[in-house]
Order: sequence, then structure tokens, then C-alpha cells
Amino acid sequence: MFRPKDLQERIAHRLKIAQGHLKKVTLMVEENAYCIDVIHQSQAIQKALREIDNLILENHLKSCSIEAIRKGRGEEALDEVVSIFKKRSV
Repeated sequence: MFRPKDLQERIAHRLKIAQGHLKKVTLMVEENAYCIDVIHQSQAIQKALREIDNLILENHLKSCSIEAIRKGRGEEALDEVVSIFKKRSV
């Protein structure tokens, strides 16, 4: 079984899995699969992408945001993260 070594590898691995699921959903649509089955698969992809976003955001907060705060750009770092949450709620 594949064991990612670090966060970047985990993210890349999850993206590849989501990409495979997306290809499957595309095929389902092309083959006129049952609509509810397509929706379930689409929802699974969306959940996977949200989880990937969470990993990326966590990494950003632990690295880039902390660095920005240390360099006196805390307000900028906070605004950047707040904008992500605003986009999520749309």
C-alpha cells in the first residue's frame, strides 16, 4: 500500500485519486449512467477536493502564514485566509 512521505506527497496522491474518480464520472455521463449514481460520485469528488483544500490550507497556515506574521505582515496573512473562507461559503 502506498504511504505518502510528506504533506506534499499526500496532497499529490489525493489529487490523483480525485482525478481518477472524475474520469469515472465523465465515463458514467457518457454512458448515460443512472443520474443518482452520477450525483453520488460527483459528491464524493467534491468531498475529496474539500479535504485536499483543507490539507493545503493547513500547510499554508503552518508555513506561509507563520512566516508572514514573523515578518510583520500578519494583517495581510489574515486577510488572505479570510478570503479563502469567504469563497468557501459561496
